[in-house]
This record gives sequence, C-alpha cells and structure tokens, in this order.
Amino acid sequence: MIPNRAREFSCFDGRMELARHRLFLGASALLFLTSVAATIYFCQSMSRGMAMPGCTMSMAWMRMPGQSWPVSAVSFMGMWAAMMVAMMLPALVPTLLRYRLSLRGSQAIHLNVLTIFAGAGYFFVWAFLGAFVYPVGVVIAQAGMASAVLARSVPIAIGTVLLLAGCAQMTAWKARQLCRCLVAPAFMQTLTEGARSAWGRGMRLGADCALCCAGLMAVLLVTGVMNLGSMALVTVAITVERLSPRPERTARAVGLVIIAAALFTIGRALSAQLSL
Repeated sequence: MIPNRAREFSCFDGRMELARHRLFLGASALLFLTSVAATIYFCQSMSRGMAMPGCTMSMAWMRMPGQSWPVSAVSFMGMWAAMMVAMMLPALVPTLLRYRLSLRGSQAIHLNVLTIFAGAGYFFVWAFLGAFVYPVGVVIAQAGMASAVLARSVPIAIGTVLLLAGCAQMTAWKARQLCRCLVAPAFMQTLTEGARSAWGRGMRLGADCALCCAGLMAVLLVTGVMNLGSMALVTVAITVERLSPRPERTARAVGLVIIAAALFTIGRALSAQLSL
C-alpha cells in the first residue's frame, strides 16, 4: 500500500506542478502561433527576389520602392524578431520550464515576471545579432548587383558556406556548445532571483544558443532568409538537437545532411559554369 500511495502523491504533485505552469505553456503556444503567422506575412510581402547571373537575391536585403534605408532596416528587424521567436521558441520553452522549476516556492506573479525577463534577455541577443546581420547582407547584395562576376560566384560561395557549416556540426566545439545550452548552468539560482538577474541569465543563455546555432543560422542566411522551407528545416534541426536523447549524434547527422547539400550545390554550380 505504501508504494501505491507514494505513486499517487507523486502523480498528484506532478499534476499540481503542471497546473502551476499552465499559463506559461499556453502563453508560449500563443506566442509561437502569432510569430509563425507574422513570419509568413513578412515572407509573402517580401517573396520577390532580384534576378542576378546564376542566382536570385532575397528582397530582405533591398529597399522596397520609395522606402528609405532606415525604414528598410526597421522592416527587416521586425521580420527578424518574428522569425527568431518562431524558430527558437520550441527549443527555448523546455529550458525556461526548467528555469521555472528551479524557482520552487516563488509566487506565481513573481515567477511569470522572471520568466518574461529571462525570455526577453534571450531574444534581445538574437535581435542584436539581426542588427549586425542586416548591414552585412546589404553590402553583399549591393556588391553582387554591381558585379556580374561576383554574382556568378554566389552559388559556389553558398555551397562553401554550407560545407563549412556541415563540418562545424561534426566538431567537438559544437558538442561543447550544445552541452552548454542543454545544461544551462546559468539557470541555477536561488529563490531571491530578481528581474535584473533573470534578464542577465537570459542574455547569457541567448549568447550560448547563438554560438551553438551559428552553423545552422549560416545555412538559413545563405539559402534564403525569407525562405519558409529553409526556416522550417532549420527550426526542426535546432529543436531536434535540443530534445534528442543523443544530441551529439543528432548534430552530426544534421551535419552530414548539410555536407551532402553543400556538395550538390557546388557540383551544380560548377557544371553550370562549365556549360557557359
């Protein structure tokens, strides 16, 4: 009887714990759906591309007719923010849930506020990365439009980036970064955690995550930052890496797929140039 009663209490505690985080899980699901809808809207509004010799340049790096560069940058940052939430939230929610579980004893309002600050710090890092990526993308796009020779070399450059990203997935460095994201040592705190500390811990987690996802984000950037198919594949790869029981093996398997895609891209580009 005692073991059975223990299991009953354990199940009861589990249900109570789940109920305590029900609002967080529901809000996360709503935020995910909203960000997905916003991402699809942005992608459809920027679905056109600029045809160049050997490739098509994404409109994400270009101004719309009558649009100034500052307005274009703000539009890109809005798209980038929505895209990062849609892509990273599935992998982030389990980490934030562990963070909440480590704050046992905190009142619900205090717990939710800390979660918001931690999540905001995490996505602030990704927003900062987008602010760095945008001018780099604009410069590369402008250079490609100004030089036919450079434009023809873009497919080979894309294949090279894919090859490097795939190889990075196979390294011990990637395994270490993945381990840091999974263990999340920054989220071992006391019950006196404050909003400022939660923000800082979220930023540290965001920095670790950005390093861990560097190769996969490079894949997204070179295959089309507004390409919904690329976004979906990269999102699945990131999420599976984090949730897999064997994350290192999963990362290497993803790397092999990327390397195969890289070799195919380079081979097709070389054959196209030889046929000219």
